[in-house]
Amino acid sequence: MKKLILLFSAGIFLFFSCKSFKYPTKDAQGQTLHYLRISTNYGNMVVQLYNETPKHRDNMMALAKIHYYDSTLFFRVIKNFMMQGGSCDTRNAQPGIPLGNCDSNYTVPAEIMPSLYHKKGTLCAARDNNPAKASSATQFYIAQGRVFTIAEINAFAASRNLTLTEEQIKNYTTLGGIPQLDGNYTVYGEVVEGLNVVDSICNSTTARELNDRPLRDVKLSIRILR
Repeated sequence: MKKLILLFSAGIFLFFSCKSFKYPTKDAQGQTLHYLRISTNYGNMVVQLYNETPKHRDNMMALAKIHYYDSTLFFRVIKNFMMQGGSCDTRNAQPGIPLGNCDSNYTVPAEIMPSLYHKKGTLCAARDNNPAKASSATQFYIAQGRVFTIAEINAFAASRNLTLTEEQIKNYTTLGGIPQLDGNYTVYGEVVEGLNVVDSICNSTTARELNDRPLRDVKLSIRILR
């Protein structure tokens, strides 16, 4: 009887855990959606990973599973642009030194597509100047960008010979973002909770001589939400 009670209790806990999960669990195609919590000393963010970019999704999930990002930093922060993390030389780094020169021994093939663009809060893969635009396996950035006027975004699109969707125009002129990076870096997720944390971190004071390292360390860890 005791075992039955324990099993029943576990079932109740699972039921209520599932009921309390407030984010969509399936996409329009019926695929399971995956979420990460990025915890920082400025607050927490919840990120949904895109199923359209499975290589980047699975790589980030694997790194989160082994707690790769524990004790690392957002080491490069530029107001109205982005905040970058994931370099292994930031783990327990000493103050006063530039960071960001540590990476893994593999890359992730590019998964760049027009429908995934740099609106504010998107999770994007950093990379070097390799011609295939393959991504760093560990380094990523979250877009802040800025809000554009209709005239500005139309002029930008014309200068690049681009046709932007109504959704893109709406997001770039209300939410903001970094359209100049579209087509050059893989965008593979977005912040669904905690955009205010993006602003708090991106608006923090940094040292230009230290490659835009924040004067107050921005510590992070990443966990899979179930």
